[in-house]
Order: sequence, then structure tokens, then C-alpha cells
Amino acid sequence: MMDALTETIRRGADLGGPVVVVLALLSVAALAVMLYKLWQFAAAGVGRHRALMDAVAAWDAGDRVGARLALDASSSYLAPVVEMAMTGGAGAERLEAEAEARFARLERGFRLLDSVAQVSPLLGLFGTVLGMISAFQALQDAGAQVDPAILAGGIWVALLTTAVGLAVAMPTALVLSWFESRIDAERVLAGQAIQTVLTPTGRRTAADGVAGAPVHA
Repeated sequence: MMDALTETIRRGADLGGPVVVVLALLSVAALAVMLYKLWQFAAAGVGRHRALMDAVAAWDAGDRVGARLALDASSSYLAPVVEMAMTGGAGAERLEAEAEARFARLERGFRLLDSVAQVSPLLGLFGTVLGMISAFQALQDAGAQVDPAILAGGIWVALLTTAVGLAVAMPTALVLSWFESRIDAERVLAGQAIQTVLTPTGRRTAADGVAGAPVHA
């Protein structure tokens, strides 16, 4: 597999020059980050918060015991934040900061993907300009014996770098957009869960009400 990859890069370098090699390396780096982020999202349970939301709903309804049981069954990375909110050990700002710290870990690598998506078309255009310069130089060196094949061959090789740049940039931008949309949804869910736990609308269970009732003489 490595031999095939090396041969592909070598052939690309022969056709498009060093710009194609740089684009190939950027594509490998972007692919590695994408695969890592997919694994990280799956391991953190991104998008899988059913037990967590059941705990929040139970807490909002006043069922403290049910909320604790549902929270214990949750594997969400936001479970510790919700637990802090339920224990009353932190205020809203602290809880939001804890959630943002977890989002920041999930967003690592986004900057690289964004850079690849933006730089790849520019690199492709740069390679095209260099290729066109070489093609016209070859045409000038030919003098009176101009062969259209020389110009045509130089142009398609030059345009190859633009095509490679777009081929790297487009899927990277699409995957990055999907990652960012997932994080935005997670951020909204975390804010809703924190506010619901801090300001529940339901009544406490009968046991909680008895335990918290004042004792009259």
C-alpha cells in the first residue's frame, strides 16, 4: 500500500510538479484528521444523549431519584457537567465553562481542516500559473517551428494542479461543515440541559417535599 502511494505521489510530481506533491501531503493530513475526529466523536458519544436527556427531563419533572439513575446510565461526555449542575456545586457560568472546555477538545483539528480547504485551491492556482509560464517559455523557445501540441500539453498539465487543489478542498470543506454543525447542535443541547437543571419547572417528588418541609411545633 505504501509503495502504491509513493508511486502515485511520484507520478503526480512528474506531471504537476512540487505543487501536486504539497497538495497530496495536505490531503493525507486532512484525511488523518477527519478519521481521528470521527473516532473522537464516536468515543465521546456525540449525538447520543438519550439517557442524559431522560435524566434532565426527570429532574425537570421533580423526579430526583429517576434523574440520578438515568444520569448514571449515560455515557455522554456532558454527563459530568449535568451532574455538577444537579449537585449544585457550581453556578451557570462555571457549568458553561466546563461544557466549553469539552467542546474545545472536540474542535481541535478544525483549524487545520479549514486551512486545507482554503489553501488548496490557491496552491492549485499557483501551480497552474507556474505551468502556464513554463508552457509559454517552451513555446517561445520553439521559435518559428511552433507545435500546437507543445502548448496544449503544457496547458493541460498546468490545469492539473487546479483540479487537484479543488479535489482536495471540496470534500475537506464539506466534512468540516458537518463537524461544525454537530458541535453547534451539541452546544445548544448542553445549554438547554444546564438551564433546565438549574431552573426546573416541575415539582419535587413527595419524598423530597416531606424531607424539605419545615417542622412545626
